[in-house]
Amino acid sequence: MSVLAVTGATGNVGGRVARLLAAAGVPQRLVVRDAGRAPSLPGATVVTSTYGDGAAARRALDGVDTLFMVSGAEAADRVDQHRTFIDAAAAAGVARIVYLSFYGAAADSTFTLARDHWVTEEHIRGTGLAHVFVRDNMYLDFFPYMVDGGVIRGPAGDGRVAAVAQDDIGEVVAAVLRSPGAHDGRTYSLTGPEALTLHEIAAALGPHVRYEPQTLAQAYASRAKYGAPDWQVDAWVSTYTAIAAGELAGVTDTVERITGHRARTLAEVLQR
Repeated sequence: MSVLAVTGATGNVGGRVARLLAAAGVPQRLVVRDAGRAPSLPGATVVTSTYGDGAAARRALDGVDTLFMVSGAEAADRVDQHRTFIDAAAAAGVARIVYLSFYGAAADSTFTLARDHWVTEEHIRGTGLAHVFVRDNMYLDFFPYMVDGGVIRGPAGDGRVAAVAQDDIGEVVAAVLRSPGAHDGRTYSLTGPEALTLHEIAAALGPHVRYEPQTLAQAYASRAKYGAPDWQVDAWVSTYTAIAAGELAGVTDTVERITGHRARTLAEVLQR
């Protein structure tokens, strides 16, 4: 019997995936940092490991055939942590990695963290393991949290973003994990059904929300108050500049092709 391991079960997307698999009667091994936060699901066992602890990861993944890997928490050394975990998976005998990447991941992506996803994908390719890359666009669910005092501020210009619902991402990944061999070698780009400007997104969030375009200088200055490290501020700002560059605008039908239903709209996510 094949063994499936799921990371990120305490998070938004990984938690959705784990619950969907449990509801479908699929046994799974939940790999978490803190066992006390792991969901209690039928057919699931819990093991602990961090991405950066190769020895613990190898123990946690022993006997696993297919691994679903979400990206680690944002950190300056996140790529190194990913490499350690992937190498541990290979050493443990994992046959396949399904990796949750980012839309348009490339070495020269405007969004700095998309470059990290590209490096991670390349490392997975280099192991020779079977793999599936699920590249989600920005989360529709996140837009309300971008509002500060009734305003979304950023250097996105009039660019568009084809953001996708976390529920749709979870359903796609769960479908892949139920028959992973049928998806080997595929890269799936997940988007919502429409590409919206931040003006349109702000309007959808309510009559008292607006979008205020910023220059790069204004964007960096307005975020300096948080005292975040340079790499993190670069990531925040480049989320918007990637939209301005048109790199997040392409709409795909992947959600519908894999789940059998159309992708959720921003209005539907907000209603939920």
